[in-house]
Amino acid sequence: EAQVVASGGGSVSDGGSLRLSCVASGINNLRCMGWFRQSPGKEREGVAVIHLNGSTTYAESVKGRAVISRDQDNAEDTLYLQMSGLRPEDTATYYCAADHSLICLGRLRTGVMTYWGEGTQVTISS
Repeated sequence: EAQVVASGGGSVSDGGSLRLSCVASGINNLRCMGWFRQSPGKEREGVAVIHLNGSTTYAESVKGRAVISRDQDNAEDTLYLQMSGLRPEDTATYYCAADHSLICLGRLRTGVMTYWGEGTQVTISS
């Protein structure tokens, strides 16, 4: 069974750090994975995307404050998002997503991904 499960959200003070994790299991050949987020009343936006070859792209709003990385083993893929210097405007539900396509980095903007997790809430208090 295909599953994408994100974790690691929580409440953090302004300026703090957080590491989100996501495990994708039961899905082969995931060549593109990424993090997206949505705040109440706003459209979903891309945060960071990583290609199988290690190439990455980030939203301007998180550049220099976020690092996306990925581990693979035979059974599953694990995606991480390390964020620092967190701000109240980073408050959102964060979603992990994945796709088989090699056409990857542009999906930061389009948000077109085949597999989505349920999201993990990140709240930054000032």
